[in-house]
This record gives sequence, structure tokens and C-alpha cells, in this order.
Amino acid sequence: MPQRLAVLGSPIEHSRSPRIHAAAYRALGLDWRYSSVRCGEAGLASFLASRDDDWRGFSVTMPLKNEAHRIARVLDPVAAESGVVNTLLRRDDGWFGANTDVPGLAAAVAGVGLDARRTVVLGSGATAVSAILAVRQLGAERVTILARNADAGRALAARFANTSDAQHGRSMEVVYGGAGISAEVGPIAPSLVVSALPGPASAEVALPEVVFEAPLFDVAYDPWPSPLSARWRAGGRDVHPGTEMLVEQAIVQVRIFTHGDPTCPLDDEEAVRLAMRGAV
Repeated sequence: MPQRLAVLGSPIEHSRSPRIHAAAYRALGLDWRYSSVRCGEAGLASFLASRDDDWRGFSVTMPLKNEAHRIARVLDPVAAESGVVNTLLRRDDGWFGANTDVPGLAAAVAGVGLDARRTVVLGSGATAVSAILAVRQLGAERVTILARNADAGRALAARFANTSDAQHGRSMEVVYGGAGISAEVGPIAPSLVVSALPGPASAEVALPEVVFEAPLFDVAYDPWPSPLSARWRAGGRDVHPGTEMLVEQAIVQVRIFTHGDPTCPLDDEEAVRLAMRGAV
């Protein structure tokens, strides 16, 4: 029987993961089936428990990333630090949880040549956590969180305040700048803005004018252009959509599903990447 995989979330109808993953497995010569399943947070544990051994693993999107972290028996280092799981792999010792959003976003931002040294992150949820860790990998010196939920924004800043990347020996300052046009982003203008906001949520969010001077990497991609990206484009600034992050994090998921290791490259990975990009 072919191995089965799926992306889980709610809502899920907009997801491009099925066609992206299908393109990857065709390129790899694997007869695997990848679908989408609508699943809420309360039903995730029972859904996973009811899957038989034909089900190899799952991509996990909102609002399931924190619950998937709770369910996973074993975590990769990125998932352990972030508290976020977006990938579940069946193993003999239980579900293995990984966070591929961090390496995926880091690869996407680096791939378009953006400067992450002074980053503003919009939002305070699971994707904002991944954004902070991604720009840390890219040498960020200061991250300013702008979020309408003040308690969540302050808690996130405190969690990663003066954090360091042991692998690369880098330290990073993380602060909560507030919300609205009066928010503070630091003494020097930002070099990059990463929006971790759902597309519709960015329509009316108030922002200080200084952030519009920096290029925007918007993790949203459906619909595109997002309301936020349209505001950036109106000012003639650079905007990059989340589709490249979607592909890069999916590549890491495919590594996990095929090899069980997020760091083990695929056979002819560049050809697989091109196939996945063509399916977006």
C-alpha cells in the first residue's frame, strides 16, 4: 500500500501543501498520497490515535501547532526551543515532532538577499516565534515585536530577551515595541519586516511610518497580494510573499518524511525544489 500523508488544520481548504508535496514525491519517484484534512485543536489527539500504519506523517498548520507540540513524544531541537510543531512523523516510540518553519523561513529570507540584522516581527503567535528564531540564524542583532496583544507581545519578548544562537555564537536583543503608530522600533530604522499575521488580520493594523522604509517578508500567500503587502507596494517598497517559505519548509518536511532527519538532503534536492516551486 502507498504511504499516506496529509496537512491538518482549520481552515484548510486554501492550503497548497497537497500539490507541493505531490510534486516532490513525483520527482522522487515515490508512490505516496498526500491530502488535506480539516481538523480542530480539540480533535487532533483522537484523529492521530485513529490512524493506522498506512499513515506516515502529517504537516500541521494553524491552529494545531501548539497542540502538536504537546502530543509529540520526541522533539527535534528547533521544536523543543520554539514550543511549536508543524510536522509529525510516526515512529515506533511515538510521534516525532519538528518545526520546519524556522529553517524554511531562514532559507527563504536568505534566498532573496534580505538583511535581517534589525528585524521587526509583526504578531505574537506561533509563526512569530518561528520568525524570531529564523532571523537569529541569519545574524539578527535586534528584533522588535509589534503586536496588538500587549501581554502576548511582552511575554514573547521576555522569553527570547538577550537570547543567543549557540551553534553560531550570536547574541540577539528582543524587545516589545508596542502596537499602533506610536510603537517604538529602536534608535535605528529596521532593515527587515517579517509579518507573521494572517492575511486578513493585516488589513487595518496600525504601524509606525518607519517600518514602511524596510522591505517586507510576508508569510501570508493566500490571497495575494495580502492587504499588508498592498500597503507596502503603494509606497514603492520591496515585498516578498510567503510562497518561498512554504516551499522551503516543505522541503525540510519531505526530508523528515523520507529520511526521518530534517538535515539530511534529498536526492537531487534542487530538482525537487524546482518541481515544488512549479506546483505553487
